[in-house]
Amino acid sequence: MPAPLIGIETLNTSRKGGLLVLLLSAAYLLLSYVLIGFRPEQLVLVGLCNTCYFLSDTTRRFITGFSIFVVFWILYDYMKAFPNYNYRAVDIAPLYHAEKLLFGIPFQGKSLTPNEFWLINHNALLDVVCGIFYLCWVPVPLAFAGYLFFKNRPLFFEFSLTFLLVNLLGFVVYYLHPAAPPWYVQQHGFAFQPLTMGSTAGLARFDAFFGANVFASIYAKNSNIFAAMPSLHSAYPVIVLYYAIRNNSGIFVQIFGVIMVGIWFAAVYTSHHYVLDVVAGVCTALLGMGLMQLLLARSPAFNRFVARFSKLTAPGA
Repeated sequence: MPAPLIGIETLNTSRKGGLLVLLLSAAYLLLSYVLIGFRPEQLVLVGLCNTCYFLSDTTRRFITGFSIFVVFWILYDYMKAFPNYNYRAVDIAPLYHAEKLLFGIPFQGKSLTPNEFWLINHNALLDVVCGIFYLCWVPVPLAFAGYLFFKNRPLFFEFSLTFLLVNLLGFVVYYLHPAAPPWYVQQHGFAFQPLTMGSTAGLARFDAFFGANVFASIYAKNSNIFAAMPSLHSAYPVIVLYYAIRNNSGIFVQIFGVIMVGIWFAAVYTSHHYVLDVVAGVCTALLGMGLMQLLLARSPAFNRFVARFSKLTAPGA
């Protein structure tokens, strides 16, 4: 095809893509308003996506690649409109007793769950360290995805799709088995209270130490407090570590390994998750990674989808 015709075709494709982005943005804002009401962060998301798409070829390719993470965020946010406790009974007491049976810690003549033990035996150093680890749960996967986008594009798509798949698996379990976090039992006992607000739990000590509202502002936006099992906080670092190994990321493999274990411990120490939640999160990550490898190995249609999506982020796309 002659060069002028190629340029015209590229321009037409770009215009169609721009129109699609604007229509999707309007549809997202309208649907969000209907489902969960207007929130300032919705405008931030739309503004960021549109700015990146229209600013330059590089930023357009970048936001197209990261649209996988945008889909995750929107789905997570929309869970507010469909609380899982409306569809299944919430597991409160049975999960607590199972945790104590399997992982109970003898202390002063009683058997305590690990959460209860650390609630009594917490200290300022662990409060700060665990808070730092817990802040890594989304920034680290996003930063690693950004690195892969520029350094290893094929692995970036595999990592991103695995991240989305693991979240979808976790969301399915949330609706099949709503579960209360440890802090809920500590604050409300075993009675089901559907309109309970999210809590910073042990992370409040981090906020108090620094005189800030870091975690208070995060957990005020919690989509559903009865979505404790599996712990996706515990799943994300497993995915990052696996793909860091696949990418031969050197010392970052060790760093990600430390972050992974740190997040696991912090989840229990701060009473946000039981050990059982953490184990379920790790299993969800392993299942998602296994399914992704199976799709890549067995499904030509899925491989064509990945190749087509990858082409959209190629220079000149």
